[in-house]
Amino acid sequence: MSHTNKPIILTIAANDSAGLAGIATDIKTQTAFGIHSMAAVTANTAQNNFEVIAINAVDVIALKEQLEAVKSLPIAVVKVGLVCNIEQARAIASFIIATEIPLVLDPVLSSSSGFEFFKKKDIAAYVDLLLPLCALVTPNLEEACLLTNLSVSTPEEIELAAESMLLFGAKNILIKGGHGKGRVCQDYFANDMENFWLSSKKSLKKNTRGTGCAMASAIASCLALGYPINDAVVIGKMAINQGIREGYSVGDAKGPVMVNRFPDQEVDLPILTRSADVNLTRESFPECNQTRLGLYPVVDSAEWLEFLLPAGVSTIQLRVKDLRGADLENEIKQAVEIAQQYECRLFINDYWKLAIKYGAYGVHLGQEDLDSADVDAILKAGLRLGISTHCHFEVARAIQYKPSYIACGPVYHTNTKQMPWIPHGLDGLTYWRKVLNYPLVAIGGINHERIEGVTKTGVDSVAMITAITEADDPEAATKTFLEIVGN
Repeated sequence: MSHTNKPIILTIAANDSAGLAGIATDIKTQTAFGIHSMAAVTANTAQNNFEVIAINAVDVIALKEQLEAVKSLPIAVVKVGLVCNIEQARAIASFIIATEIPLVLDPVLSSSSGFEFFKKKDIAAYVDLLLPLCALVTPNLEEACLLTNLSVSTPEEIELAAESMLLFGAKNILIKGGHGKGRVCQDYFANDMENFWLSSKKSLKKNTRGTGCAMASAIASCLALGYPINDAVVIGKMAINQGIREGYSVGDAKGPVMVNRFPDQEVDLPILTRSADVNLTRESFPECNQTRLGLYPVVDSAEWLEFLLPAGVSTIQLRVKDLRGADLENEIKQAVEIAQQYECRLFINDYWKLAIKYGAYGVHLGQEDLDSADVDAILKAGLRLGISTHCHFEVARAIQYKPSYIACGPVYHTNTKQMPWIPHGLDGLTYWRKVLNYPLVAIGGINHERIEGVTKTGVDSVAMITAITEADDPEAATKTFLEIVGN
């Protein structure tokens, strides 16, 4: 991203005199993501760790003047926090309607000590004015209760509250569960197309001031940077987990979270599941016999194994797309027999039942295969598991299974599959190598000119398809790649 042209976020929120939340947290978080932050102040609050002394609301005319002053600038996202009264809500709604800028609403309605920021009698009007304009709403459990007038504590109630807010007109809902009971912190995301839970082990760190502001600002930053909403939510959750880990005290008192960079540690990745039922301590899949998988050809027939394994290939994937029934079964059976003859690690793509039946070394599953595969059956059979990923959302989903390796792609543009993702490039691949402690397989558009750069990122394996199968001399190409990558 160019340092001379940063995406812009307009934050409409209150100033916290203690600097523990509000606009101070918004600006710090957005700056950490490479965003230019602008601010329109709704109130000057007098508060500290122990009490809220006063909320000095900015006159609605002054708020309108602030909004008018920045209206012509290329704002990517508007992030709204504390709104003091219905007049301010109307002014913000008018601004969003006039500009059509995506709105991320963090509905700060009361303090953790119970101080009322927005009058309860006006919440229904607040909902009617702002929620239909929202690209995302990020209430905590108490705020979701106030917005919907529903009990919000059990997973079923949380899901119902999200559905209710979608009916109010919001496009996406993220209900944050940080204040919930138990040892697991769970957030719930929903829109008209999908829903999922994000789970992390609850932190015992005390410096958690400004978590709501920071998370909403992190997600808004990701949207401004062009990430799709499901990725933005996962990255936002990573950022807040990191921010809590690295938070600091203010004197002897509780301090703020500290989000000071784009999140880059596996420990902060949430686990993504379709239901609230999650096991953070599930058994891991077996490791591969050696961590480094080396060159990893992906082929479509057992015949290729007979050709490539004598050349020294020790890891290979069989991806059969045009066979069914007995022909498919025979192909997989033959491939397993050949692989066992050469002591090669053979992963069967998709067809996990046949992989178990014939004793393949492992199974490779794409994201779409995870919906139908019995992953526990693969684990029970003792097979290894590899999972394809293309983005933060898919990585968060993959790690719930604790696989033997994670495939990361596309590194470069590829014609092997039609994919909506922007290629990672070497910078993206380097990022994922830093984040993940799993064995990492690079895949997508890798050829002779690119393979050395890919290996220098520190990945454990390089998967190659057409660079081998469509080479003029596949055997010679394979031997060349083996010299670069190893086996």
